[in-house]
Amino acid sequence: MTTEPQFDPNAQTAPEADTQADVIEALKAEIEQLRAQFLLERADLDNQRKRLARDIEVARKFANERLLADLLPLFDSMEAGLAAAAESDPLREGLELTLKQLHRIAENNGLTEVAPLAGDTFDPEKHQAMSLVEAPNVPPGAVAQLFQKGYLLNERLLRPALVVVAKHD
Repeated sequence: MTTEPQFDPNAQTAPEADTQADVIEALKAEIEQLRAQFLLERADLDNQRKRLARDIEVARKFANERLLADLLPLFDSMEAGLAAAAESDPLREGLELTLKQLHRIAENNGLTEVAPLAGDTFDPEKHQAMSLVEAPNVPPGAVAQLFQKGYLLNERLLRPALVVVAKHD
């Protein structure tokens, strides 16, 4: 009677053991590669989400830019009307209140005035020089006179202030 060889799962030949170790190392390397790829994809997705959130915030902050820019001539006209109106004019008070309300609404939407006074430093980022004049009481290079107010929308220039600048001697 012949006996058949018994299978021993723990008994491995040397080449078989090397092959399994190689397979395990290859699988570990593949897992690490997939983990790195997953982290990269996750970081990229997070960056896209942040960029989209920033873009939405910028769009929200400046969505009313066109409307507010269209209102600037209205502010100018109402202020000119107030400057020309007599103190005793009964419509003056109503015009002042209306202008205050408009300014309050515009400010609540991020609009701020740029209205330099005589002697203020000329800022080419916010002011546009219309001309140079000799102004004895104003330092050279400073604002001598304001022609038209400028406006910022959420710290971004919407319209520069038009100014006259004092000449350098």
